[in-house]
Amino acid sequence: MDVSFTEEQEMLRASARDFLEKECTEDIIAEVETSRLGYSPDLWKKITGLGWLGLVFPEQYGGSEMSLVDLAVLYEEFGRAAFASPYTSTIILGGLTILEAGSDSQKSDILPKLIEGEMIIAAVLGASDPGLEGTELNPEDITISSTVDGEDYLLNGVKLFVHNAGIADYFLVPARKQSGNKSEDGITLFFVDANTPGLKTTQLTTIAGDNQCEVILSNVKVGPDNIIGKTDTGWAPLTHSLRIAEVMMASQMLGGGERLYNDSEEDFMTRLESGIPDDVKQHNEEYLANLKQDIDACRQITYQAANKLSEGESFDFDGSITGNWRKLTHQNA
Repeated sequence: MDVSFTEEQEMLRASARDFLEKECTEDIIAEVETSRLGYSPDLWKKITGLGWLGLVFPEQYGGSEMSLVDLAVLYEEFGRAAFASPYTSTIILGGLTILEAGSDSQKSDILPKLIEGEMIIAAVLGASDPGLEGTELNPEDITISSTVDGEDYLLNGVKLFVHNAGIADYFLVPARKQSGNKSEDGITLFFVDANTPGLKTTQLTTIAGDNQCEVILSNVKVGPDNIIGKTDTGWAPLTHSLRIAEVMMASQMLGGGERLYNDSEEDFMTRLESGIPDDVKQHNEEYLANLKQDIDACRQITYQAANKLSEGESFDFDGSITGNWRKLTHQNA
């Protein structure tokens, strides 16, 4: 696949890069790294005003109805700028899952709030958040249980390392009827208000210093209106959103890797002017050339996967390659 972009995509890239270079400064990044929020509310408000939160949602909900390739372009700029935000958990894992599986009333009620930046969602997936950590979620990882309580449901369970749980207004909770059932069947998606009795979040201290929490659900009572889609059918829409998240994380890592490559090349040229031994020069030139090849290959695979998803095609094989490439390339850079 030849990686080429439309005029509109190049305009999106240019405007996003210009905005993030001006607004997502080193000082802001440092503030976010030390903040328990894990993002800048002021920057979140600004990108809301730019329409970025509604990029891929239909116009009827206030979105721009653009493609997943367009979103990948934006995510690449997120990575280049080291822009941290709850975009993935809120817009992709939350919003796109609701767009696919939610009822008309749920979509009409929730999606405009997401697009206007009025709601943050955390997906209660746990330590193996796919896309976020580069691993794959399996049906047996869904360990939150749901039991019928009259017309309502009781949710019980514990999940560690849930991203953005400490700042979430709502939680997307995949739960199953019986604990220990490893089938894809029996998984239901619940949309739970963060203030619901029995739901508790505790900030965790992580090596990366990012915003992850322990989430405890103890007899959390929710009604049938809190179910996204139909009971026992939550696995398919959830995994579809996770595949999208994986590709967007690949694009984000691509942007970060290319930024590191450019900085390394600039540093090398600076030292070259001051004089370095020929053998060191040759080694560095070869390393940078190989790294550039890795980045170009990562870009091709990432956008191929994004294009397949946009066209509704399967990309499982490409997705696994994307995950491996983006981790390897970013680490090398």
